[in-house]
Amino acid sequence: MSLFQHAKFFITVNEWAGLPMDAGVEVAFAGRSNAGKSSAINVLSNQSRLAFTSKTPGRTQHINFFSLGDQRFLVDLPGYGYAKVPLAVKHHWQNLLSDYLVARKSLRGLVVLMDIRHPLTDLDRQLLGWFLPSGKPVVVLLTKADKLARSARLQVLREVSENLVEFGKRLEVIAFSSVSREGLDAADAAITRLYQPTA
Repeated sequence: MSLFQHAKFFITVNEWAGLPMDAGVEVAFAGRSNAGKSSAINVLSNQSRLAFTSKTPGRTQHINFFSLGDQRFLVDLPGYGYAKVPLAVKHHWQNLLSDYLVARKSLRGLVVLMDIRHPLTDLDRQLLGWFLPSGKPVVVLLTKADKLARSARLQVLREVSENLVEFGKRLEVIAFSSVSREGLDAADAAITRLYQPTA
């Protein structure tokens, strides 16, 4: 049984002071506003409406916590990039996001979702630059893999893996589709490992 099958909404916050107690184990999901983050969370949890999906990018404007039981949480971070919001709001998101990634002790790992057709944007690289100095593991899901032919998917997978070496460590990269469910088992296993105790 997948760890994510019984995920339940726990709390949504928009300020650092509103975060739950910094205890337990958290794994955060982050990505551009159009990367398919909510769809991926819904497919992983086998629930159609756990995370809110919208045709309008940038609708996730808070940090949403989902309980997996036993003080384990899946954390859905605000999408970055395309959201049509005032600059002050965008700066607030950026500050909250960077503070969470750098300072949150319960955060054990990060899942970065990138559209396989547009991977490793400047914002993706900025996100990895914030997080990787922590030494915590990262899983990269190349979403919307069904949009490319198999040969093209494999080429992008190889290129992204090679490009990520520049960050000083080899990160786990998985081609993933919420539509065809390609990579679902691999993603489930890789993300579940992020919740395991570290030596």
